[in-house]
Amino acid sequence: MKRIIAAVMSAVMLVSMTACGGKKESPEGSGKKTVGIAMPSVKLPRWNSDGDYLKSLFEKSGYEVKLVYSDNDSARQNNDIISMLNEDVDLLLIAAVDGKSLSASLDEAKKKEVPVVAYDRLIMNTNAVTYYVTFDNKEVGRMQGSYVRDKLDLDNSRGTFNIEFLSGDIADNNSKYVYDGAYEVLKDYIASGKVIIPSGMTTLAQTYIARWDTGVAKNVLKLRLNKYYSDTRLDAVICASDSLALGALEALDEIYKMNSQPIVTGQDGDVNNIKELVDGKQSMTIFKNIRDEASVALEVCKKILNGEVPTGKLVDSLAVDVTYDSESYYNDVKFVQTYLLRPMVITKENLQVMVNSGLYQWDQENKYLEQIMKE
Repeated sequence: MKRIIAAVMSAVMLVSMTACGGKKESPEGSGKKTVGIAMPSVKLPRWNSDGDYLKSLFEKSGYEVKLVYSDNDSARQNNDIISMLNEDVDLLLIAAVDGKSLSASLDEAKKKEVPVVAYDRLIMNTNAVTYYVTFDNKEVGRMQGSYVRDKLDLDNSRGTFNIEFLSGDIADNNSKYVYDGAYEVLKDYIASGKVIIPSGMTTLAQTYIARWDTGVAKNVLKLRLNKYYSDTRLDAVICASDSLALGALEALDEIYKMNSQPIVTGQDGDVNNIKELVDGKQSMTIFKNIRDEASVALEVCKKILNGEVPTGKLVDSLAVDVTYDSESYYNDVKFVQTYLLRPMVITKENLQVMVNSGLYQWDQENKYLEQIMKE
């Protein structure tokens, strides 16, 4: 009789677990829950670093991790996500190649009751996304625009100033926020004629660089330099990221003939760009501490995997500067609950901030930074 009761109780427990969408064991039979992490590309330093660090962080917290990179190919990322779902991951953490192209694979996640957390880039056109963890990308743009405004002293200087925009990939939802932030700071100066854009390319649709590609950015700026700046000074190139800034610097080195070095902005804190900062070619970058972003993503995912519901109260327990926003990030289907981290302006004068993050170290000559890829 005891054996019958035990068997019945075991069956009830199994049914209960299945109904909750829970998975007792990973495919490896370890008993650990499995997190599928999808990153856009291993070729860009930013995503390579994020992927490595996220994998390490989740594994140290006791999870199995399946990490994939999709070579900046949205079709491949859809296939990668389907593959992870077929391998019975318990949660998906996704930095989208194209935030508008994942609805098909995420419909499958919804069917399988696998929660989805968007990482760094908002995923559009789906109700499968439960949370979004990112930096305040509009603030990134504001910081870039404000840096240009202050360095050119637009409020006090006489004369006019020439600038150009190199914006992020239009398929990346973050690009709009970064562009909007920078343009918001400079729009009145553009409207008054204090700031001139000789190319006439002022919108995101006119200035975006596909795939955030360095080579494309270089070629685009070379075309503008040849056409508009053969004997005209360029005062600033507002580059949405460090990958674009590298392309801009290569174009300037090759064909820009004026004596003055334009202001060149960036974002991400890539080590190659830090070298350009130290050498006086790039003017600034925006540092987004991936340890902070990853740690917030971990805490959100842990809550979900533990059957809890993350709310705004979670920010009170976090050791990083983060705010909760449930009303601003609409993905064309729903407002996605968002955890926003604050970025930081970096110039050659405050590089020690990046070293203090534990992600970088000084090189042997104590001149440039090297990235610490793994702990």
